[in-house]
Amino acid sequence: MTGRTRLTVILSLAAIVLLGVVAADMVLRGPGQMGDGTPVRSSGQALVGGPFTLTDQDGRRVTPADYRGKYLLIYFGYTFCPDVCPAELQVMTAALDIVGDKAEKIQALFITIDPARDTVAQMKDYIGNFHKRFAALTGSADDIANAAKAYRVYYKKVAAEDGSNDYLMDHSSIVYLMDRSNKFLVHFPYGTGPEKMAAGIEKFVK
Repeated sequence: MTGRTRLTVILSLAAIVLLGVVAADMVLRGPGQMGDGTPVRSSGQALVGGPFTLTDQDGRRVTPADYRGKYLLIYFGYTFCPDVCPAELQVMTAALDIVGDKAEKIQALFITIDPARDTVAQMKDYIGNFHKRFAALTGSADDIANAAKAYRVYYKKVAAEDGSNDYLMDHSSIVYLMDRSNKFLVHFPYGTGPEKMAAGIEKFVK
């Protein structure tokens, strides 16, 4: 893929992701919370979250039950992402640093939407660049599809124009905070800074 072609693809994806984030944010806000933790009045419960069975960076099969008793801070992305994913993981890392001791009550999860390339070994190597509270989860294509469906995450492979394997993934970019029973508490849309994310976390993590 040439530099010009890569730039065109990245800019196109950025526009698509932005539209997807805005749409997802509007859907999620209705029954839940704003990104800063401000309640939104609603009689319903956000339809976000649910069971999953995935494989962590140490090769162990895990479900939400393995993290029972912890708040979950969850992000879906992929290790070959050129910009959005590492930026969001850095924001999550900074937010966890800001909340200090409360971070011990939180399990951060990075769930791939690119299982074909994000092997257990790849995920373990990648997640070491971020906060120690992170686990990195992968699995089969079906495993990932089921987890993404539970969290209402959009993703799609964007084939390279030259037919190579150097493809990108179009996906929504939202961080979810779940309670100790894996129930939705709040989401943080793309662009939320670490201080604002930390303030939102601190409203719920006691």
